[in-house]
Amino acid sequence: MKENLNKILRIVCIGLIITMMQPFNMIKVFAEEHTKTMTILFTHDMHDHFLPFKVKQNEKVLQLGGYARLQSAINEEEKKSPNSILIDAGDFSMGTLLQSVYASDAPELRLLGKMGYDVTTLGNHEFDFRATGLTKSLNAAIKSGDKLPQIVQANMEFPIDKNGNLTKTLSDLKQAMKVYGVKDYTVIERSGIKIGVFGLMGKDAASNAPMSEVKFTDAVKNAKRMVQILKEKEKVDLIICLSHSGIDKDKSKSEDEILAKKVPEINVIISGHTHSKLNKPIVVGNTIIGSCGEYSENLGVIKISKNIKKGWELDSYNLKQIDSSLEADKNIFNSIKDFKNIVQQKYLNNFGMKFDEVLAKTDFNFVASSQIGNKHGEEPLGNLISDAYIYAVKKAEGPNYNPISVAIVPSGTIRGSFVKGDITVSDVFTVSSLGIGKDGITGYPLISAYLTGKELKTACEVDASITPMMSNAQLYMSGISYTFNPNRMIFNRVTNAILQKLDGTYEEINDTKLYRVVVGLYSAQMLSIVGEKSFGLLSIVPKTKDGTSITDFEAQIITDTVNGRNKEVKEWKAIAEYIKSFDKVEGISNVPQYYNKVQGRKIVNKDKSIHALFSHPNNIALGVYAIVTIFGSVVAFVVVMIVKHKKKLKKKEKKSFF
Repeated sequence: MKENLNKILRIVCIGLIITMMQPFNMIKVFAEEHTKTMTILFTHDMHDHFLPFKVKQNEKVLQLGGYARLQSAINEEEKKSPNSILIDAGDFSMGTLLQSVYASDAPELRLLGKMGYDVTTLGNHEFDFRATGLTKSLNAAIKSGDKLPQIVQANMEFPIDKNGNLTKTLSDLKQAMKVYGVKDYTVIERSGIKIGVFGLMGKDAASNAPMSEVKFTDAVKNAKRMVQILKEKEKVDLIICLSHSGIDKDKSKSEDEILAKKVPEINVIISGHTHSKLNKPIVVGNTIIGSCGEYSENLGVIKISKNIKKGWELDSYNLKQIDSSLEADKNIFNSIKDFKNIVQQKYLNNFGMKFDEVLAKTDFNFVASSQIGNKHGEEPLGNLISDAYIYAVKKAEGPNYNPISVAIVPSGTIRGSFVKGDITVSDVFTVSSLGIGKDGITGYPLISAYLTGKELKTACEVDASITPMMSNAQLYMSGISYTFNPNRMIFNRVTNAILQKLDGTYEEINDTKLYRVVVGLYSAQMLSIVGEKSFGLLSIVPKTKDGTSITDFEAQIITDTVNGRNKEVKEWKAIAEYIKSFDKVEGISNVPQYYNKVQGRKIVNKDKSIHALFSHPNNIALGVYAIVTIFGSVVAFVVVMIVKHKKKLKKKEKKSFF
């Protein structure tokens, strides 16, 4: 009896011990299954926004972004997660006054290096100053001796001529990339974890770098090549793609979602180019897609862990807003200050302006540039910029001024906005910061061209019909008023267009008359491809005063004589001079209330009545109606013939029966 009792007690004790050990075993099992963790800190589309900028958010004006604050956020996250990697998905340049020394001093790459970025890739805007500009920037970065981020780019090729040679500019770029150490991919190790990182340029992004001279090949094909190398040769644990391709609401156009589906071996995609802000990641299969917005507004934080059975899993995803709650890092702040001084000396002194000089004040907010493309209709900011173009030409030409009938500004060239308060030189440049002129100086210049009255109406139709397909094509025009109905047939949406003069009077448009137009250099070149974008149905051919088609747009650049020298009239400088001309209040120009509302330049009529939809058809509509009528008639004729044939067959059947 006693022995049995002892056996029972031993069994109970063993059971208790096993039970007590279960939590420890579970922890052990969990630890074995999740043996590796990693934090991915990321940005993209920062566009030279070294400094905080003002933005309207929930009826409040906030100061967001800035690399000194961003550095503090990075430092905080790295303290919490020592096992981390810091990466960027391209378009780190072009967007503020700092871009003016992109080629000479490479502030972007040098500052990314100082901030501890491990890897970045090239976006389309890194080619804004063409192949030569990127070459100079890479060489300047190397010459500085500063710590620099690794650049990865896996689908870029250097096209050769018929003799098998590279152009001089491409040869120089290839050499600069070799010296810098640009690679298809890189492998980074953190606590025994091997991370493979490669970069890609998407199809849409590549189309926005038409002057790059290089060629970007199929992203998916190259991603598959990279995955194979990283898995089989490099034996990496984690694969990250820095994709300057972007996402879209239309899944058929969402390049990074397509990439994730077709190359499922990629663990994480950092999605740049479309400036998208994902508050929650997109997960396609086992691939995590992250995107944190633009201009250093946020730091993306992805935390993942390796499950032995399932692979890498998402633990958390967070966008840390870069705002005034973060203290500015002193080292980065001082570096930015040094670069501002370089900009002043090398660029702004040529224009007689100061970086933080207040040009004007506005008592109201303009619509943010990021919202303009998504809203189809007239916007006061577009009105102000187009009016500024006409003002600048009139001022530059003085007594020799040849009146401008219309000024055209595409939404895609508007890169910033103005919020209530002071407007500085830096703010104005940010609004219109793209490109470079024939003079090799940053900022697109204005050009003069001539369009027929019919082509002016076509420009209105471009805005009305192409904008819903391509928001950057939305046009804002000074000197013309037009009405369109978005419910009408495509390429037949404009129902009325008339010239709107500065004195408030109107003038009918003569289809055959040539009208002088002012537009930015890039925008003028884009007007020439309207035929392609409209499937050949619309046509705009910029011309010289005598009606000859323009082949050299740079020959049409408008210049101003300053201190005895001819200087290009830059888009941003036109805006700066215009807002400085407004009536002053306490010594500072004040933006008039005129720009606090629309002026009937673009009237949207959403009437769905039969009369509204089909009245006043243009030639395209008449052609379509004719085709539809002919097709309908043919169909009706065929149906009638079939019915007659069937009736004959039935009569024959009845006769044969009797």
